[in-house]
Amino acid sequence: MVKKSVTKKSTVKNAQKPTEKTSKNLAKINLRQTYVPILVILLLAASFLIGTLYAKISYLEKGSLGAAPSAAQPQTGPNAPTKPGAKVDVSVGHLPTLGNKNAKVTVVEFADFQCPFCEKWFRDVEASLIKDYVNTGKAQFAFRQYAFLGQESTWAAQASECANEQGKFWEFHNYLYDHQGGENSGAFTKDKLIGFAQTLGLNTDQFSSCVNSDKYAKNVSDDLSAGQKAGVNGTPATFVNGQLVVGAQPFSAFKTVIDQELSK
Repeated sequence: MVKKSVTKKSTVKNAQKPTEKTSKNLAKINLRQTYVPILVILLLAASFLIGTLYAKISYLEKGSLGAAPSAAQPQTGPNAPTKPGAKVDVSVGHLPTLGNKNAKVTVVEFADFQCPFCEKWFRDVEASLIKDYVNTGKAQFAFRQYAFLGQESTWAAQASECANEQGKFWEFHNYLYDHQGGENSGAFTKDKLIGFAQTLGLNTDQFSSCVNSDKYAKNVSDDLSAGQKAGVNGTPATFVNGQLVVGAQPFSAFKTVIDQELSK
């Protein structure tokens, strides 16, 4: 009887082993089914974040020379310089210039009012350019629209044309760079731009009508096309007697080119 009892217990114990093993396997499968999709989602999210970070780093690296071109924007133009020092025919455009119109050197900047590197150029280069060359009669300076960073770029460019209608282009130009915000973040909505005009003492009724009607849309579009034809594919793009100097480089880089032109 004792032997039979032992045998029976052993049989029961052995019968339980597959059941416990099966339960553990089922638990592992359930864990996999629960966590694998989560891990996949986490990996996809990590890949997206890494890709975004890489894009931003690439943009900033390019930004040391100028704003990255938009995807829809042509990378070259029919008159694009083919080698360093090559020159293209670039006019001063329709906006008022600063300085001596008969000066030996003409500096033409294509820029976007939302471009952070254009704001840097405005602060680090334009002020010294005007002080050392424009105010001394050695150069004239012209600004041309290259509104390519979005709707607020277009509105700001058109608003500057409306300010020019009242003889205050340069005042408005400076005010825009002094109050630049994030790209298409609401800093340059039409209502904000009308507020800028009021602050600067413009006739706000006239200005408001001008901005809201998109009166100068063609002027802005024509400048963009002219820049593309000259080989501009980012901002700021500055031509010194037709020679392209790309991006927000230090003032010394522009000074070198200007002095070379003055010495000819």
